[in-house]
Amino acid sequence: MKRVSVVLLFSMLLTTVSAIAQMGPPAPELKKLDYFSGNWTMDGDVKPGPMGPGGKNTGTSKYEWMDGNYFMTSHASHSGVMGNGTETAYYGYDPGKKVYTYDSFSSVGEHNIATGTLEGDTWTWAFDVPMGSMTMKGRFVMKVASPTSYTYKLEFSQDGTNWTLIMDGKATKK
Repeated sequence: MKRVSVVLLFSMLLTTVSAIAQMGPPAPELKKLDYFSGNWTMDGDVKPGPMGPGGKNTGTSKYEWMDGNYFMTSHASHSGVMGNGTETAYYGYDPGKKVYTYDSFSSVGEHNIATGTLEGDTWTWAFDVPMGSMTMKGRFVMKVASPTSYTYKLEFSQDGTNWTLIMDGKATKK
């Protein structure tokens, strides 16, 4: 019995070491996320519409790399017309699909998943938005304005073609 356990344990160890060795270094695309490293403030305007009367929304975010540089984390808080809350997010890159990845968890119980692309100076994050019995499309577009600022807009669409502006604003690195 002990011999089988030792053989099984050794086999599991070899499989784990092999999997780690096959991972290789982080994808070079991940270096592009370096732009976000540090502390940011956000000032936005929520547009009047089906989600409410609109108004100001502010927030802060701290971005930093996890050990290994495969994933960047973000710890954020926001306040304003949309209420107060916090969020922890993980950014990465999927080399098989050639897209950036985003997984977030919020203080209001939301788990959001998005995929991102970078074209020139513009990041576009696409995701699904559950709204009652239907699912809408969402996109969060960030346009780099300088090494320490970007503008952003959040849009929703029923068909993925016609977009409605939900919020826009500016982020500034401290």
